Amino acid sequence: MQTTTAVDLGNPDLYTTLDRHTRWREFAAEDAMVWSEPGSSPTGFWSVFSHRACAAVLGPSAPFTSEYGMMIGFDRDHPDNSGGQMMVVSEQDQHRKLRKLVGPLLSRAAARKLSDRVGAEVRGVLDRVLDGEVCDVAAAIGPRIPAAVVCEILGVPAADQDMLIDLTNHAFGGEDELFDGMTPRQAHTEILVYFDELISARRKQPGDDLVGTLVADDDLTTDDVLLNCDNVLIGGNETTRHAITGAVHAFATVPGLLDEIRAGSADIDTVVDEVLRWTSPAMHVLRVSTGEVTINGRDLPSGTPVVAWLPAANRDPAVFDEPDTFRAGRKPNRHIAFGHGLHHCLGSALARIELAVVLREVAERVSRVELVKEPTWLRAVVVQGYRELAVRFSGR
Repeated sequence: MQTTTAVDLGNPDLYTTLDRHTRWREFAAEDAMVWSEPGSSPTGFWSVFSHRACAAVLGPSAPFTSEYGMMIGFDRDHPDNSGGQMMVVSEQDQHRKLRKLVGPLLSRAAARKLSDRVGAEVRGVLDRVLDGEVCDVAAAIGPRIPAAVVCEILGVPAADQDMLIDLTNHAFGGEDELFDGMTPRQAHTEILVYFDELISARRKQPGDDLVGTLVADDDLTTDDVLLNCDNVLIGGNETTRHAITGAVHAFATVPGLLDEIRAGSADIDTVVDEVLRWTSPAMHVLRVSTGEVTINGRDLPSGTPVVAWLPAANRDPAVFDEPDTFRAGRKPNRHIAFGHGLHHCLGSALARIELAVVLREVAERVSRVELVKEPTWLRAVVVQGYRELAVRFSGR
């Protein structure tokens, strides 16, 4: 174990080039523990990178909590206001209750029912881009599919979906100049105002969508419902869109992948897991220690913020052979792209089915995906995201 004092790892400028993978790989290989001085975080934070250390911090019995917040910038003295209310930043009874309410709408069975909707959305997108023109997948394809699915789960009318996609872009990509028109805070406020109106409508006219399900629970306040709608909207959109964009990136750069999926010689579920590992869209998860804890041989007092870097864990050379290489048949694949432990992403089944449908539909309709230029990356620290992925599709 190596302890390093580094530059502020919460600085989004560090993640706009592929140098990030070199840095992460070195830290993971050394099982490093890195201290970032106050800056992006008011009191500083520790970081871990190896698969083993990240799993230890996020494990179900680890003495850590998400209630103070789950992203860099929050800590015990500067907590997230939605702590204890929103599913991703709640623990114990509240967390279990919300998972029980939300879970059935995001389950494997629910996802299967939505797969026809995903297929129709993908075919509609491909109809628009199979003309030989250059297509920016990050703008034209990545956001459309998960947004359509999540909006359907929430009960958002089709007429409002484009507006909500735009707001989630600003809410999570807000540090990038692409989204200069609105700060993340303003975007979140707009999202909450929208859901406040939708909740009022559901109180008058109940429905079996997610908003209707949450509203029907007498123990939840309007504030609770609002925050968890926001949680599902952003959680379901923001990471899956970059995994979908990454799947197209793999088609353009991994020899034979398109043919293998079309011929059925590649197991689609195995390919989906490799897309998730290779793209790792959720960049970091923050936890705060609830008691004294030893991580990587270092004793940390109660109240210490520790950040687990998921893309580093998912390319840890101690766990993955040739970690930077996309291997369609990689097994086993112990990635933690959906997190680990009690807060493992509730929408994982939905994301997997969306990716499987995208892979199949593209392979069915497209003979070749040509990378027009190297992708560019979002200036962001919450998501490892594509800013632009310019490709040309050739129809079959």
